[in-house]
Amino acid sequence: MPIDIERFEDSPVEKLRAGGKTNAEEILSFLASSPDQAYTPKEIHDATQVARGSVGVVLSRLEDRGLVRHRGEYWAIAETEDIEKSLTAMAAARAATYQLGPENPEEWGPGVDVDGEDS
Repeated sequence: MPIDIERFEDSPVEKLRAGGKTNAEEILSFLASSPDQAYTPKEIHDATQVARGSVGVVLSRLEDRGLVRHRGEYWAIAETEDIEKSLTAMAAARAATYQLGPENPEEWGPGVDVDGEDS
């Protein structure tokens, strides 16, 4: 995905990886860095720069996977040992997609339905 020239010129080199972190990785990493704190979606947006409209969706998906918890308007990292494994798996999937390109279900061959049913 292209970036604007201002970001190109002003961002630190480590932020200019074409295979940068996903929104889920950004949010999960941020919450994991302060396991004794809970944050509102706005605070998470401000800290991670994940688009404000994406924060709630990402948090809900992470909650469905048991990686974050939610009370009232606040979100925190889940009390689980799977966080580091999940971050590692997300990074590996991102690296594979960057290196090999996105999957194309039509290339999977006969007998595999994209909706998850055998044909």
